[in-house]
Amino acid sequence: MNEPLKIPNPPGRPLLVYDGDCDFCRYWLARWRRYLGGLVDEEPSQTAAGRFPTIPPERFRRSVQLVASDGAVYEGAEAVFRALALAPGHGRWLRLYERVPGARALAEAAYRFVGAHRNGFFRVTRWIWGRQPPGVE
Repeated sequence: MNEPLKIPNPPGRPLLVYDGDCDFCRYWLARWRRYLGGLVDEEPSQTAAGRFPTIPPERFRRSVQLVASDGAVYEGAEAVFRALALAPGHGRWLRLYERVPGARALAEAAYRFVGAHRNGFFRVTRWIWGRQPPGVE
């Protein structure tokens, strides 16, 4: 397992940084808000990148970032699973990711595949769950 990037002056609460121009990203973030209930702050990478100059810009272009309050920065599937694990009862994906042989590689490969085909996956997402995420008014 690679050690996460560490940054100086981390936020006081975990911060999930996502592509604010991505419909797929915004849809899923809205869905996750039901579970996270304010446990994680969120900010588009278009504004957050300037606040965190020690995070390489290509990381923001490549995937979602979770900036933890201890300064650790996680990306991709790991960032998603770590953010969701902050919600009571939603840590199983992180446990599988960390403990099951091959799960980390598979999750990150799936994350990269979905990321490379976001528009198509957004259409599929809306077809399955509707124009708005469940629980969003």
